[in-house]
Formats: sequence, C-alpha cells, structure tokens
Amino acid sequence: MDQQLAPSGYVAQDGKRRIRRAEFIALCAAIMSLNALAIDIMLPGLQQIGSSLGVASENHRQFVITAYLLGMGFAQLLFGPLSDRFGRRIPLLIGVTTYVLAAVGAAFAPNFETLLLLRAVQGVGAASTRVIAVSVVRDVFGGRAMAEVLSLIFMIFMVIPVVAPSIGQAIMLFAEWHLIFGFMAALGFVFLVWIFFRLPETLHPEDTRQLRLSVLAQGFRMVVTNRTALWYMLASTFVFGALFGFINSAQQIYVGIYDLGAWFPILFAAVAAMMSVASFTNSRLVGRFGMRRLSHTALCGFLSVAVVWFAVSLLGPMPLWLFVLFFAACMFQFGLLGSNFGALAMEPLGHVAGMASSIQGFVTTLGGALIGAFIGQSFNGTVQPLIAGFMILAFISLILVLIAEKGKLFQASSTPIDPAAGGH
Repeated sequence: MDQQLAPSGYVAQDGKRRIRRAEFIALCAAIMSLNALAIDIMLPGLQQIGSSLGVASENHRQFVITAYLLGMGFAQLLFGPLSDRFGRRIPLLIGVTTYVLAAVGAAFAPNFETLLLLRAVQGVGAASTRVIAVSVVRDVFGGRAMAEVLSLIFMIFMVIPVVAPSIGQAIMLFAEWHLIFGFMAALGFVFLVWIFFRLPETLHPEDTRQLRLSVLAQGFRMVVTNRTALWYMLASTFVFGALFGFINSAQQIYVGIYDLGAWFPILFAAVAAMMSVASFTNSRLVGRFGMRRLSHTALCGFLSVAVVWFAVSLLGPMPLWLFVLFFAACMFQFGLLGSNFGALAMEPLGHVAGMASSIQGFVTTLGGALIGAFIGQSFNGTVQPLIAGFMILAFISLILVLIAEKGKLFQASSTPIDPAAGGH
C-alpha cells in the first residue's frame, strides 16, 4: 500500500479496501477505545465484584484494572514485531478476537483468581489495538499532520471514558457485573467486523521486517538509542502513571470519601470530557504552534496545578467541588500532553513504526500501570496519596523532557509538515 497512490479523498487503500480520512480517524479511535472501555466500564462494578467473589480488601479490587494493564503492557512487545512482519490487519484481527473471547470467559469466572487471569488475557488481546492503531496512523501520516490526526483520534477515543462508567452503572442498576463483560464482548465483536471489512493494509512493503531475533534487537536499539524517542517515552510513562493512579482510586475516592454513590459516573464523565476538549483544542493548535510548545506548556501547567493542589490538601479535608476543580485542571493539561508526547516519541521512528509503537506501548503501559498501582495501593482514606503522586510524577516528567530537549523547552519543532501526509 502506498498512501501517495490513494485516490483523492482517500488516505489509505489496498487491493480490496480503501478508506477516507474521516472514517479512518473514526475507526482508529474505535480500535483504541476498546482499551478505555475495558478499564472505565469496570469502575462502578468493582465493589460488587469484590463482594461476589469474596475479595476482603478494598484496595485488592483494583487488581481487576492492574491485571488488564499488565497483560496489555507485556503483549505489546509481541504485536509490534508481528505487525511489522505480517502487516497490520492480521495481528489486529487476532488481537481483537482474543479480547472478545476473554471478555466472554470473564463473565463466567467462578473466582477472583480466574477473573484476574482472564483480564490479563483480555489485556493481551487489547495490546494489538494500542500498538497497531498508532502504527497505522504513522504509516499514513507524518510530522504535525500525525499529531493532528492523533489528537482527533484521542478526542473521539475520550468519549469512551466519558460514557463508559455511566454504561457500567446503568448495567449495575438492572443486572449484575457479569453483564458488563457481555457488553464489552458485544462491542468488541462489532468493531472486529468493522476492521475486517473496512481497514486496508497500511504497512508499506519496503517497511516489512523479518521476524528474526537479530532484526528485533536492531529495531529495539533504534528505539532506545534515539534521544527524543527514549526520553519522551519515559516522560509519557510517568504522566500516564498519574492517570492510572486516579483510575485505580476513583471509585474509592468518589464513593468512599465523597459518598457520591450512583452519581460517581457523572462526575467521572465531566472530568473526562475536559480531556476530550483539550484533545480537540490540541488538534486545532498543533499545526500552528507545534508539538513541543504545546506539550511543554501543558506539562508546566500540570506541575503548577499539582503543586498548588497538594499545598491545599495539607490544610485539611478538601470539599468535593475543590477536588474536582483541581483535578479537571490537571486533566485538561493531560489532554494536551498525551498525543503530543506520543507523536514526538514516534516521529523519528517511522521506518520501524510497529516495533517502536510496541516498545513505547510496553514501557508506558507497564510502567504507568505499576506506578498507578503503587498510588492506588497507597490509598489511605484521603486524597493526599493521589495528589502527591500527581505532583511528584509531573516533576519527574519535566526532568525527562529537559533531558530530551537538552535543557531547552518551548522550541519550535524541527520536523516540517509532511507534504504527502498533510494533503489529506
């Protein structure tokens, strides 16, 4: 497949399929949304899952999230090389099928250990969506055009965190937690059919890489020895660690501390909507100001808000409205960080996009999951562990970005807009 040969109005084609820009963005967002759905739809059901399967500790219920993230993190190392060798479509179809079957199995899990195992397997299948969605975008777009498309994908993708907890809560009002997994399986199957019939193969033949250990090692070296890719990947890891820390603690904070009950998904959705607004804002501004200026400004804003937030938390119990105000401000900055950091890390590595995406996905997901689990397990009935985590992780991310940029922030991007990519 060669993007430059695609007919006007189409961004990608192969011998059987071709796809326009709008549907391409929507499909990539749908693929990625399976991850957010598998995490956020579970949150209202964690308490019932714990009670149904005999989980004594409230903090241990968080392992339903952590097991999924660990499975997804490790498996990304597998799907990257597979997608570079066999193309994007076949590994993606296998991965989404695994996701659907694991969700069906989880609905019938007889105990907590089996549920965690199936959640890890579901995460393994979902790894294909994380790796291949990013690789497909990098196959078709480059430069700021890639950042713009990733921002639009992230904006649509963020609809899922907005609505998923409400869907989970609605299911819990009329059924038990088992039906949550049934819903995931059904939606995954719909997306599987969409992928099968509409997504073209986007891997350029000249970018196909042999599935040999020496080739994999060479690709790994390319990723970890590239200054920009390495340090932005690590910065993303710590930023995502903050997000995963909140996801692990969200139910305990909103329901346990603030006693929101069934209103918890509404407030969760409101804050997630801020991230979606920020992603849309980023897609409109990144072509004018560049990925570096926007993301560096957002990171400094994230750190500043977190520092003030932590200082206020030391004064005593924080009312709900103030907690949400600070948290929404942080999440708006996060919406300007995620896609830009990802694009900056991927930009130098288009010739090994699958390998690069898998390694970066492995590090950011696994590292972020472990950091988030640490924050979640530190929950002590107050919001201070979460807020302290946000502040510390933002500071570490800033240091890593300074290393990537040799101490200079807010520089204009050195990468011009890719004419072939930007024309669609």
